[in-house]
Amino acid sequence: MKVWILRHGEAQYRARTDAERELTANGRKEVLNSAAHLLGQPLRWIIASPYVRAQQTAELVRQALGFADAVVTVPWLTPDSDPRKALENLDLYASDNVLLVSHQPLVGSLIGLAVHGNVQQAEPMQTASLAELEGDFPLAGALNLLGVRHPE
Repeated sequence: MKVWILRHGEAQYRARTDAERELTANGRKEVLNSAAHLLGQPLRWIIASPYVRAQQTAELVRQALGFADAVVTVPWLTPDSDPRKALENLDLYASDNVLLVSHQPLVGSLIGLAVHGNVQQAEPMQTASLAELEGDFPLAGALNLLGVRHPE
């Protein structure tokens, strides 16, 4: 299985709630830059946090790739979600190639857990950073980090 983990693009600093923050123009540009690295990849699922900025990020990627299926929205990809629960939920997609669109601190902790087996070695992820992981099963310490691309 391959898993790509994308942090949402740059978002507004202010909104009524954190969940309602929208992407900025720069954030949209960052996301499209990252989406270009996914062209030609055999994605089966795009799974995103319900927060507005993650939904906007996932939709931009979906459109840029010409991905026919809808974005799957799940509650286990919010900023404060437990990375262990996220990894457990990822097991439902273990036979497929998946793009996760989420937030810090979850994305960094999730990568650390998947690659190193713990959350203490979190991966630094800027807005619109894209990590590529690969392995047989989504278990703690069982995935290999193939690389991380940061926006330019």
